[in-house]
Amino acid sequence: MWLSPEEVLVANALWVTERANPFFVLQRRRGHGKGGGLTGLLVGTLDVVLDSSARVAPYRILHQTQDSQVYWTVACGSSRKEITKHWEWLENNLLQTLSIFDSEEDITTFVKGKIHGIIAEENKNLQPQGDEDPGKFKEAELKMRKQFGMPEGEKLVNYYSCSYWKGRVPRQGWLYLTVNHLCFYSFLLGKEVSLVVQWVDITRLEKNATLLFPESIRVDTRDQELFFSMFLNIGETFKLMEQLANLAMRQLLDSEGFLEDKALPRPIRPHRNISALKRDLDARAKNECYRATFRLPRDERLDGHTSCTLWTPFNKLHIPGQMFISNNYICFASKEEDACHLIIPLREVTIVEKADSSSVLPSPLSISTKSKMTFLFANLKDRDFLVQRISDFLQKTPSKQPGSIGSRKASVVDPSTESSPAPQEVSEQPTSPASPLSSRQSFCAQEVPTASQGLLKLFQKNSPMEDLGAKGAKEKMKEESWHIHFFEYGRGVCMYRTAKTRALVLKGIPESLRGELWLLFSGAWNEMVTHPGYYAELVEKSTGKYSLATEEIERDLHRSMPEHPAFQNELGIAALRRVLTAYAFRNPTIGYCQAMNIVTSVLLLYGSEEEAFWLLVALCERMLPDYYNTRVVGALVDQGIFEELTRDFLPQLSEKMQDLGVISSISLSWFLTLFLSVMPFESAVVIVDCFFYEGIKVILQVALAVLDANMEQLLGCSDEGEAMTMLGRYLDNVVNKQSVSPPIPHLHALLTSGDDPPAEVDIFELLKVSYEKFSSLRAEDIEQMRFKQRLKVIQSLEDTAKRSVVRAIPVDIGFSIEELEDLYMVFKAKHLASQYWGCSRTVASRRDPSLPYLEQYRIDASQFRELFASLTPWACGSHTPVLAGRMFRLLDKNKDSLINFKEFVTGMSGMYHGDLTEKLKVLYKLHLPPALSPEEAESALEAARYFTEDSSSEETLPQEEQEGSGSEERGEEKGTSSPDYRHYLRMWAKEKEAQKETIKDLPKMNQEQFIELCKTLYNMFSEDPMEQDLYHAIATVASLLLRIGEVGKKFSARTGRKPRDCATEEDEPPAPESHQDAARELQPPAAGDPQAKAGGDTHLGKAPQESQVVVEAGSGEGQGSPSQLLSDDETKDDMSMSSYSVVSTGSLQCEDLADDTVLVGGEACSPTAHIGGTVDTDWCISFEQILASILTESVLVNFFEKRVDIGLKIKDQKKVERQFSTASDHEQPGVSG
Repeated sequence: MWLSPEEVLVANALWVTERANPFFVLQRRRGHGKGGGLTGLLVGTLDVVLDSSARVAPYRILHQTQDSQVYWTVACGSSRKEITKHWEWLENNLLQTLSIFDSEEDITTFVKGKIHGIIAEENKNLQPQGDEDPGKFKEAELKMRKQFGMPEGEKLVNYYSCSYWKGRVPRQGWLYLTVNHLCFYSFLLGKEVSLVVQWVDITRLEKNATLLFPESIRVDTRDQELFFSMFLNIGETFKLMEQLANLAMRQLLDSEGFLEDKALPRPIRPHRNISALKRDLDARAKNECYRATFRLPRDERLDGHTSCTLWTPFNKLHIPGQMFISNNYICFASKEEDACHLIIPLREVTIVEKADSSSVLPSPLSISTKSKMTFLFANLKDRDFLVQRISDFLQKTPSKQPGSIGSRKASVVDPSTESSPAPQEVSEQPTSPASPLSSRQSFCAQEVPTASQGLLKLFQKNSPMEDLGAKGAKEKMKEESWHIHFFEYGRGVCMYRTAKTRALVLKGIPESLRGELWLLFSGAWNEMVTHPGYYAELVEKSTGKYSLATEEIERDLHRSMPEHPAFQNELGIAALRRVLTAYAFRNPTIGYCQAMNIVTSVLLLYGSEEEAFWLLVALCERMLPDYYNTRVVGALVDQGIFEELTRDFLPQLSEKMQDLGVISSISLSWFLTLFLSVMPFESAVVIVDCFFYEGIKVILQVALAVLDANMEQLLGCSDEGEAMTMLGRYLDNVVNKQSVSPPIPHLHALLTSGDDPPAEVDIFELLKVSYEKFSSLRAEDIEQMRFKQRLKVIQSLEDTAKRSVVRAIPVDIGFSIEELEDLYMVFKAKHLASQYWGCSRTVASRRDPSLPYLEQYRIDASQFRELFASLTPWACGSHTPVLAGRMFRLLDKNKDSLINFKEFVTGMSGMYHGDLTEKLKVLYKLHLPPALSPEEAESALEAARYFTEDSSSEETLPQEEQEGSGSEERGEEKGTSSPDYRHYLRMWAKEKEAQKETIKDLPKMNQEQFIELCKTLYNMFSEDPMEQDLYHAIATVASLLLRIGEVGKKFSARTGRKPRDCATEEDEPPAPESHQDAARELQPPAAGDPQAKAGGDTHLGKAPQESQVVVEAGSGEGQGSPSQLLSDDETKDDMSMSSYSVVSTGSLQCEDLADDTVLVGGEACSPTAHIGGTVDTDWCISFEQILASILTESVLVNFFEKRVDIGLKIKDQKKVERQFSTASDHEQPGVSG
């Protein structure tokens, strides 16, 4: 590539000059190319260790002038071909021009200007791609692609210098982190190390320090452990590796391919040595952290943050912290974790103004909201810019009542105000979402009471608090405490959230405020007011729609808190149905999962339907990520965290729990339902209060406290059942003595009560203990642990999927379990590769985790072609892709242009296993429709008619697979979703029935299909050790079959009707008719003939009872051309053929066959027959006849019956997949003395 000219003082130190002229020098780096000696070896090593770009450019061109000692680099190249191209351009375009100049300075100026011009021109062409990666980085990316054979689509994110420990020896080199791979390259003193690991294969990634390894990063896959150390910045490297591994796991989990985030702000000038992708990933990480901290909607993007102070009126202090600004929110987080958190939605803002600076209050900024609250920020570094950004965002904020608000000293910043769907006066009308939003409900509030209020209000007798005695008084005090808190700290979204807020939540939220505070703390309120009418629309759309999710919802409706009066009648049940169905409709990837019904029923008790819906959205999509998908991955991840925490906090109990196997049983029911299914309702709801404020941390703390409280009894348990019963009884007796609701009998408690009930445990006491003993848990640590566990969980789920798929393969397939597992890994790798680099792939090829395991990974025709070429035992040279295409069409029963693993293995098994008959049957089917496409054989259309007539008896693969795979499409046509489980049961039962296909079921083959079969066989035998014998044998067999076909035709003509099973030809284009008894014979050159690769020539002859072979009209010569390629001896006598014909590899290539190829069988042949002719329409042959003919030739029988080891082919394929090869231009220098 052309380089911007730079001075080079020592031009020859590490370089060898290869070409020179008066103005330019072409040089090669020592240590590259052949030879090089010890110097070359050392230079090669230095390049890798010190300078990452040196190995990219082993060649360069310098500009020189005769008197000057200064050289200028003008171009570099990674290969001799590239540099020669540049050299020739310079010689052709510049040499003559330069000789005209008198001054050397002018020459140099001219050359530099010319080179700059070329670079500018090249960059102009690249500009539309928005490529902003700096030059140094681009070089590294080029090197990575070349070194590891990666395609253009593989983007480098960053690269680092580090050591890879091979045994006890560190190898210094370069670690390249790309979007899909981790690659390492080292070249030290002639020893080369090249590693490529896919992120999706990583099972463990951690940073650790041991005596043996200094601070290092450990990367584990299923079959190796890798250690990397000596990083300049190990923290940054590890963080980036974590992000990339996380993206890969996401891809395995829900097939979200990695997409560059186009909405991220672009820097004015690119950062040095930082790729655009790295910047995007950093921005993603910050966005995720920002959204998680302030519980903001998923589409919120952080614009920037700055340090500042916030005046807190409740304690009269300026609290230091960070201000965060995004498109719709201004947030503040104090440096001290609990001191103060603040969220100000821009829709609430009325005035933003710059106040006067003073020594006490430098650069203050005041923000006022509709709820009459004013927030004072100070110590802002770049206040003017900040105000401008806020102003820009305010202008974009949708406003319904435009109007300007004046501000003192002309510091107007807020050009427009906007009335949000939230109430205008939050102090008078607290954040109670029901009133302003219920009017927008499509189902009328008068008809459906749940549209405007929670079920608890509807079903609780309105007895005044005084009647409840002490409990009522306590509840009133709680309400009073919260009202005082609202007065001091504000009410609604803009409330100051402090340690005091948490203390109040821990004491329990009063019933009347529960719904409101859940909405605020979870962030659901923000989403609800910004999406007015969304829930009502969903209800409307989903009403009356049927799917697998709706069936499951119906089944579980009456199991949702059946002990609560609100769900013992149709009002509560109908509300629950609407909310769950609306959510399943909004998020089909989750749809519905068991346990969602229990959580949603509690949400409905305290809020209207719309509020419950948005709380469910917050829960499923943000607070409990991946919990409620088909494989409950999130719950399994947190279960892993719980096990880890048990080891850390309760080491003496941890081992016992592992032995009993209790953790997996308890954690799923505890975490998925937030304790609602295992504790009395009024106690569990207190935990839900804390969960909405603190997140998953509370659930983990309480779970640890429960184990801690029962440690002695658990250590004495002998089995899982005993431990579970004991824990169950403990949880049943966790009571809430302050609850004002009438006690609801706990179903679980009724089932597990023993003779002596254990002592009651107060829920507030349990919470207090959990905070005292286990409050050291931090949200960041939990996220870190989640990442580690996610790797484990998803990889173990992938292993389970692999085992399930392998088990689903019928026993008679012939491959061993190990071979099937290896084939599955190769198949899956091919599917994932299409997601990495196949941007043009159809959406259908994306993985759908909701499908059965077998259907999740599927490949298309081009991917199948690649796999077929590397795994088939029937290699046919250039004919292989054609055969692969036919095999794909044969296997693709449901015609969706995708095949699953079972279909793939069935195809492979047909070629590898079974006896001669089975293998020939597969080969035979590959030359009939649907495998043979109409373009390949013109008569296929007509043949298909006969093929479909026979389809009732002809079964290549079980018909149910077609039904199963096509079920979704059919379902959508009927306006319903995928079939229910009964359909799968029926399908499974049918699959169990033996469906043996007999050879009589196969339809007959017409002449054109027979031509294609013979072509395949000729190509298949090339490069076989027995090539000559096989050609002789197939010539004999083809001749015999031609004659059989002729006899059959005459027989059918004599009986006066066409054979029923024979495919005829109607669509053949007009061509000279051949004589019925004409025999055309291909007379190929002898085996040793050097011209054997040329197209075979046609040859007419009378062949008394000798062999007849497939014929090809000479591809190069045209019809009736003389037999130019045949030797004199062979052309002497057309009538006396006594030796068998032998066809060489290239003479019968698929694409060389002309349209007028004819096959006619063998009586005596008339020399007057035309060379070109049509296919005989009445000729046909059956599978039995082909089988019988092949059995007469032992060499053919041996060829089809010999066993081939697929294991070796799989190993080779894996090597290809992983691209372990080093670049061909970088030959390893040999040490020459």
